[in-house]
Amino acid sequence: MNFDGQSVLITAGVSGIGRAIALGFYNAGASVHVMDIDKTTGQQFAEAVPEIMVSIGDASNESQTQCIAEQHIYTYGGIDVLVNCVGIAGPTSPVQDVSLDDWHRCMAVNLDSTFLYCRALIPNMRSAGRGSIINISSTAGWHGYPLRSPYAASKWAVIGLTKTLAMELGPYGIRANVICPGSINGDRMDRVIHAESEQSGRSQQDVRNKYTNSCSLRTFIDAEDISRMALFLASSDASRITGQIMNVDGHIENFGS
Repeated sequence: MNFDGQSVLITAGVSGIGRAIALGFYNAGASVHVMDIDKTTGQQFAEAVPEIMVSIGDASNESQTQCIAEQHIYTYGGIDVLVNCVGIAGPTSPVQDVSLDDWHRCMAVNLDSTFLYCRALIPNMRSAGRGSIINISSTAGWHGYPLRSPYAASKWAVIGLTKTLAMELGPYGIRANVICPGSINGDRMDRVIHAESEQSGRSQQDVRNKYTNSCSLRTFIDAEDISRMALFLASSDASRITGQIMNVDGHIENFGS
């Protein structure tokens, strides 16, 4: 796939899934702009791939989001693809033990950020009569997730927002789709497994096996698998695909058991 002449903004783009998506678009010829809250990792990414613009900010902060969106439009003259990748795990606890502050923080990062970046950049897409929005949800966004109620609720909401965007924006030539990753290989999933092990009293290997055995392919997913799906959804090959939930999870059979 070729994205020459197109600009892409990816939130949480300096590590994990976001980094893989950023590199995928960059290697396909796009002008790539990533934002992240992690200044140190952001600087390391900028040094490793200087052709990619890096902005540091809090995606749940309205003024910072607006500033980065305006910076993107000023630099590239518009936007073709927005990938909302920001997300935090939130607390690992039974719902009755979740504090309201932790609930609000998880919603702000996982849901508010997606809304804020969409709101900031949709006017430019509407003016151009084209655009692709790709929001990253989770398998938890349609299964639920024991001990992770704020995370599951926020990811369900991302799906509802995306489908609504597809309905509102389709007449303007703008497509909106959502990717639901399964368990992704990497440090973040290692932290999730550790937290669940601590909460449940099960060994980390037992928890890891639970995730592996929950899907038909009996495997974790690589960040590059999500990148390939994102590039497809943004490409002309997917020009008639909008409002869809694309699961890249090895086919979950019994999530959370």
